[in-house]
Amino acid sequence: MSTLSPVSTALSERKKVTTHTLRQKKERGEVISMLTAYDYPTALALDQAGIDAILVGDSLAMVVLGYQNTLPVTMEEMLHHCRAAARGARAALLIGDMPFMSYQASVEEAIRNAGRFLKEGGMEAVKLEGGRERAAAVQAIVAAGIPVMGHLGLTPQSVNQLGGFRPQGRTAVAAKRLLEDAFLLEEAGCFSLVLESVPARLAELVSRRLSIPTIGIGAGMGCDGQVLVTHDLLGLFDRFTPKFVKKYADLHGEMRRAFGEFIADVTAHRFPGDEHTVEMPDEEWEALLRKDGDHDHKGRASKAK
Repeated sequence: MSTLSPVSTALSERKKVTTHTLRQKKERGEVISMLTAYDYPTALALDQAGIDAILVGDSLAMVVLGYQNTLPVTMEEMLHHCRAAARGARAALLIGDMPFMSYQASVEEAIRNAGRFLKEGGMEAVKLEGGRERAAAVQAIVAAGIPVMGHLGLTPQSVNQLGGFRPQGRTAVAAKRLLEDAFLLEEAGCFSLVLESVPARLAELVSRRLSIPTIGIGAGMGCDGQVLVTHDLLGLFDRFTPKFVKKYADLHGEMRRAFGEFIADVTAHRFPGDEHTVEMPDEEWEALLRKDGDHDHKGRASKAK
């Protein structure tokens, strides 16, 4: 008799999510769920929970590696964490976030680095930021057989150019440019598009106009799916919480509480207790003392000579 619950059984039998799956969900009006993961246990938990897609985001730079923004994270750091996350996920679509300057210098370098995410990182698609200026790179990467997710609106890798982490597309001119960029990315071959920190009505308009699914983050309910940085959702990032984040837990506070209790128990000699300690049979302990006594006696005798 199986000991798995109906929910666990359903998840274990879940079909592999692909880029085609996301397209079908949009066509059926089903909402797509995506969260970030940077390690095996998080990816495993997300996969078991039934997430559609896992993004190994360049947010790794800030929430795991402690950088001030996403710009310093390297290809090697991204690939290291992609491999870890890939070991934890079986059904979710795995998307690797191309870091700053891994695709901007040339189309050839963009193709090569995108390929590394699949060959070395265990990913099944890549994500990159930018609109019309990235269309040629997107087209070339897709032509090489690598699925690409686009990213418009607040693009963190352009934080210096944007003047900070500010909402985008709030004027008619900016909104029109974003809509045009969305069409260009779709035409270039993107299978999906992230819309970050843009007005809800604009995100809804883009989502209606495109045939590919949109994934919103701070872009309202009108998108075809939603994504958050998992560390924000869990309350694990201590510096700030974006306005668009809903905290489902406060794990940073819980970790701090647990660590404090450990320190207090160690200081007060409450840990480790008998239940945490390995014991030795009395006869073996007595045998050790006899052997140790013989050794000590011989050592003293040798020194006396």
